[in-house]
Amino acid sequence: MKTSEIRAMSADEIHIKLAELKKEFFNLRFQHGVGRLEKTSILPKIRKDIARLMTISREMNLNIS
Repeated sequence: MKTSEIRAMSADEIHIKLAELKKEFFNLRFQHGVGRLEKTSILPKIRKDIARLMTISREMNLNIS
């Protein structure tokens, strides 16, 4: 997910997407712990997307652009 795509979203859409990614990350982390996750490279990507969403959400709250 690119930052330009995130900046085009509204604050509500960002919060919804953030909740979805956190839930997906939890499920994938659980699968990884059990040993059923085949593609482990997706974990850092989702973690970075969560960080991007949180950063841009914070910028919107502080009106930094």
